[in-house]
Amino acid sequence: MSTLNETLIRDVVSDVLNQLGTPDDTSAPAESPCACGKAECTCNQDPGSCGCGGKTALGDGKHGVFTSAEQAAAAAADAFEALRLQGFEGRAKVVNIVKTICADKSVEWGELEFAETRIGRLEHKVAKLEGIPEIPGTEWIQPYGMSGDRGITMEEHTPFGVIGAITPVTHSIPTIACNIINMVAAGNTVVFNAHPSGARCAAEAIRTFNRAIEQEVGIPNVATIIEEPSIESFNDICNNEHIALMCVTGGPAVVDAAMKSGKRSICAGPGNPPVVVDETARIDQAAEDIIFGGGFDNNLLCIGEKQVFVVDAAYDRFLQAFEKAGARKLNSQQLATLTSEVFTFREDDGGCSHAVLNRELIGADPCVLAQRAGLSVPEDTPMLFAETDADHVFVIEEQMTPMIPIIRVSDVHEGIAQAKISEHGYKHSSMIHSLNVEHMTAMAKALDSTLFIKNGHCLAGLGSGGEGYGSFSIATTTGEGITTPMTFTRKRRCVMVNNLNQF
Repeated sequence: MSTLNETLIRDVVSDVLNQLGTPDDTSAPAESPCACGKAECTCNQDPGSCGCGGKTALGDGKHGVFTSAEQAAAAAADAFEALRLQGFEGRAKVVNIVKTICADKSVEWGELEFAETRIGRLEHKVAKLEGIPEIPGTEWIQPYGMSGDRGITMEEHTPFGVIGAITPVTHSIPTIACNIINMVAAGNTVVFNAHPSGARCAAEAIRTFNRAIEQEVGIPNVATIIEEPSIESFNDICNNEHIALMCVTGGPAVVDAAMKSGKRSICAGPGNPPVVVDETARIDQAAEDIIFGGGFDNNLLCIGEKQVFVVDAAYDRFLQAFEKAGARKLNSQQLATLTSEVFTFREDDGGCSHAVLNRELIGADPCVLAQRAGLSVPEDTPMLFAETDADHVFVIEEQMTPMIPIIRVSDVHEGIAQAKISEHGYKHSSMIHSLNVEHMTAMAKALDSTLFIKNGHCLAGLGSGGEGYGSFSIATTTGEGITTPMTFTRKRRCVMVNNLNQF
């Protein structure tokens, strides 16, 4: 298979740099004494003294960490054949190991990821890992049988083989853990290319998972990872002969590159989730839900509330409720100042000016944003907000900060129409606070989003505060939706003609 177009690959890097905050040199993570990233670590003098394995354990193929995509994919292909021999029992053991380790190490790994990525909130890094045991596992793989006069038929769900997975910095270890659970439950193995700014903690998780899996199940390299993720390793994974399927979480350029690789791809693309609040809403509850969802991990979640359209009849009450719930309002001057801090504008090759996020402020705490705006707020402030027009840059860009724009609209119909414009047709996530079923139905049909939450915060759409199950890969671009083990299977039909039907 030919390599990906070089211009497309360079666009991927530009997209990642602009949105997720890596150093300008993406060829490798910055040097540190050890894989753990701790400045005080002495592993170079005493390998493994901090428990992470040290530099000597990195990239040598031990416990799933490799220097090249070719090595990682070949090892995962061998692991797939070994996993196949162990059947559902072996898969279930791997899934349980990953879930148990994430629960046991939630605080340790939350701190590790936060120390490396420096975005979001530590307590929410921990909370995401604590939720990993609820991810769907082997119990989701169920056959479907048919029996009649002409015999019997069984439809089963079989694995693809080796999956290539691209993961974001916003949820590095949780996304890797979730993907392993879903993919291995389906019978696959996986090769990861983590975001460079979360590469060390991702590699540490892979090493830990593989040690435990090999010890208990006897299979090495069920999940592998590239030690130093780069443009080239992304390209190599997309084109490797062992890779049967791609699973990608990222911005438009990353998704576009994966879909042009020639591999079937399951793609979790961008989102810009809007909220509509109408005159029938429980206003206090709506304010609390939006602050909780939009403020979770400082609005790094792709499902998080990003902009709020409030009908005129409820507008003043909603602003009061928002402040009462703890959010702090920016005046017009403070908003203008913060806007100039969060966004810059550049001329692209088409001559059109477009917004670029300041990488330093992605996932920053509200108090940091407030300081940039010329305002002092308590450190525990959960959210900033400001009144804006519908075409403000904070509305139209997926800005990943805990500063939510609030827009006044004449009625729910205008609110839904503006919400649809702001969501850009990503069909990712949307929310409404209303007691009017017709209003809910109208928004559901208009936005056609993968997640649509009524009278709750965004996390209710992933089983936290609402019914259902969770996942850190939500395939909006390619339409699979919230991924489960079934997402990573191929349907197979086995037919016995005129026999084995017992009636």
